[in-house]
Amino acid sequence: MSGGGALTAAEESALLGLEPVPPERTVAYGEHPSQVVDLYGVGAPGPRITVLHGGFWREAYDRTHLSPFAAALAERGTAVELVEYRRVGGGGGWPETARDVAAALALLGPPDVLLGHSAGGQLALWAASESGGPALPPGPDRAADRVVAVAPVADLARAHRLRLSAGAVSEFLGGEGALAERLPEADPMRLPPRVPVEVLHGTADDVVPVELSRNYANDWGARLNLLTGVGHYAPFTPGTPAFGVLVDALR
Repeated sequence: MSGGGALTAAEESALLGLEPVPPERTVAYGEHPSQVVDLYGVGAPGPRITVLHGGFWREAYDRTHLSPFAAALAERGTAVELVEYRRVGGGGGWPETARDVAAALALLGPPDVLLGHSAGGQLALWAASESGGPALPPGPDRAADRVVAVAPVADLARAHRLRLSAGAVSEFLGGEGALAERLPEADPMRLPPRVPVEVLHGTADDVVPVELSRNYANDWGARLNLLTGVGHYAPFTPGTPAFGVLVDALR
């Protein structure tokens, strides 16, 4: 997922090195193998949190790496819904990936918090916006009570100009020829949120630069919480100080 410096490599290794935790239940919202949601903390008294994982929308990265995070939240009394979706290389891309997110939310109902990381942050911000367009049905009337986005790819046009992850935005949207048509539908910078949004972003993130979150917060009035000296992955690694900050934000 990375390709950055020593801090990124260390954080990524710490997160991906955790033993996956199986869910209590898995429910399907479609027929494709990726159209499923893993449930943790079923019946917990705390808030419901729906989680959209990252990985630059690519098939190589699935929800498994966030299963220890989901389990850690469940241990704190939270009901967690870890969503899988079709990804580039596995039947996904735009608009199929967005349709999956909308379908999962329709099945689950609006959570207390919709949480997205990295590319999943883009999807969470899309779902919480005045989404839709000629290729998509309107988004849910209320995707969630609020959104928490961690290191989101919140400015797709800027991310494309920076060629983040070797052109991941172009791959996601269907190639260079599709960008002009699809950016207005997909780019959070063009989609005003309909619910409160809080953004967390590490100042040392070299996978998704913090400027993308600054751009989004400046344009749409989202609350921006900068994590000093933190990279891209630490907020999702249980036991780190950044994890503690994220847990507080989810409360």
